Formats: sequence, C-alpha cells, structure tokens
Amino acid sequence: MSFLSPTLRMENLSTVPIMSLDHVPEAQRYNKDNIVAQWCAPINGKMYRIELEHGTTSGRRMIWVNGREVLRRDWMFKLVGEDTFDIDQARCIIRVDPAPGFKYEYSLYIDGKPHAQYTEELTRQYRLWLCTCGNEQAGSTDASQEYRIMLKLDTLSLYVNDELREEAAVFVQGGTDTSFVLQDTPFVLQARSSGNKHDGIVHTLLVNGVPVPEAKIQQIMQEPVSILQTN
Repeated sequence: MSFLSPTLRMENLSTVPIMSLDHVPEAQRYNKDNIVAQWCAPINGKMYRIELEHGTTSGRRMIWVNGREVLRRDWMFKLVGEDTFDIDQARCIIRVDPAPGFKYEYSLYIDGKPHAQYTEELTRQYRLWLCTCGNEQAGSTDASQEYRIMLKLDTLSLYVNDELREEAAVFVQGGTDTSFVLQDTPFVLQARSSGNKHDGIVHTLLVNGVPVPEAKIQQIMQEPVSILQTN
C-alpha cells in the first residue's frame, strides 16, 4: 500500500534536474550580470559578440553569441576545460583554466588562433566605419540609428550592421563609387588609387558628402550592445 498520491509516485516524478533552465524562455535565461568573459570578433563580414557564463557554484556553463544561447552545460563538476562551437563555419573554442587565488582565466580561440591574434590579422582584411544617422529636424520623432559599415577587402563585400548590401560599384574618374541610402541619408564609399604600391587602393566613406574617419575593430570591443546584431 502506498501513502503517495498517484501524481507523487516515483515513476511519475521528473528526471530533469531542478537546476535545468529548459523551462525558462531564452530571453529570460540571458542575464548580463552572470557573464564572466566577453569578446567581439569579425567572422565572414559580420561582427559577433561572444559571451561566457561560468557558474562556479551551480556548475553551469553557457555560451551566448549575439544574445543567443549556443551551448549550455548543467551540473558540470569539472569547472575547467574547453567547449567547442561554430560561428558561420568558423570553429571556436573557449578554454577555462585555473588561476591563482581560486580564480579562472578564460580564453577564446577562433580557427585555431587566439582571439587577439585572429582579430589583429582580420583587421588587415577589413575597413570599418562607425556613424550615427537620424532626423535632426525639430519635432522629429525618428530615432537616431548607429551604423557599422564594414568592407571585406578580398571580396569587396559591403556590410551595414551585418547585412550584405547589394549595391554595385560604379566606375568614375580615378576609381569607383558605391552609393546607398540609410534613413534618407546618402552614403558613398569611394575607392581611389593611392598612387603608390605600398598603400594600394584607398577607401573613403562619405556621409552627406562629409568623410567619416576610419575606425579600428579593436575600438568596438567594449562598445554598447546597440551596435552589435542581437537578432
């Protein structure tokens, strides 16, 4: 004879650990206060924010890419080691190593290269500009929008906030112009010969006819999330 109600019998009890987050919506699982390490890296023309959650008491390890969960391990008794995942065909590894004082060191490798080395090499393959556009007229309700324009030099692919643009370059005197419009604001990407073999082609971005200073990928490593794709 059992004193348990039918719903409390052993065969009816859940076998899912109570600390599992499967029942929690993804948007609620993400908590920036739990992030212990963060990196930004350009991969195939798009910028990705990679974040690691490492629960030393819960044993949980979670990896987020642009705010989306790509890997989760619950009840990890071994708090050090490595996890492998892919981003747009690039193999990524996050290593967790012990550090003095009961602390941990976190390292990211992309295609077998440390994050710093990978980013430094990629910097030479891209051109990057950052700008903010919006309707500045009095009484306008249009919000300003931050744009990240990236040019991949080997393919001449142009990305705006990680979206590939379809506009084709037009030949002009001395080079080419690629024109596009964002929020009623004209953009022109100019390609001109520098006149010497060392510098090669010089790329200049004009917004409303005004040149925008070129940025470096390292500058946006700690920028607000708003300039990174989160969808």
